[in-house]
Amino acid sequence: MSIGGEKGSASTKTPADFLKSIRGHPVVVKLNSGVDYRGILACLDGYMNIAMEQTEEYVNGQLKNKYGDAFIRGNNVLQRGR
Repeated sequence: MSIGGEKGSASTKTPADFLKSIRGHPVVVKLNSGVDYRGILACLDGYMNIAMEQTEEYVNGQLKNKYGDAFIRGNNVLQRGR
């Protein structure tokens, strides 16, 4: 199934295409625990494990910690977004 065009057209986007396109961009990762991590998406694997750079940890909307690099296990992630 394609979005915005015929099957095989240049405008066809898959979830994998989207995830590749946001690498190197700022993202917000929300965990099941309610904690948010904001930083630059460095890497994402097939299990949705996430590696981030310039990462900041927010609890209840308040900055709690800053990390150079962070690795977040995919099963802890509630949602990802820009």
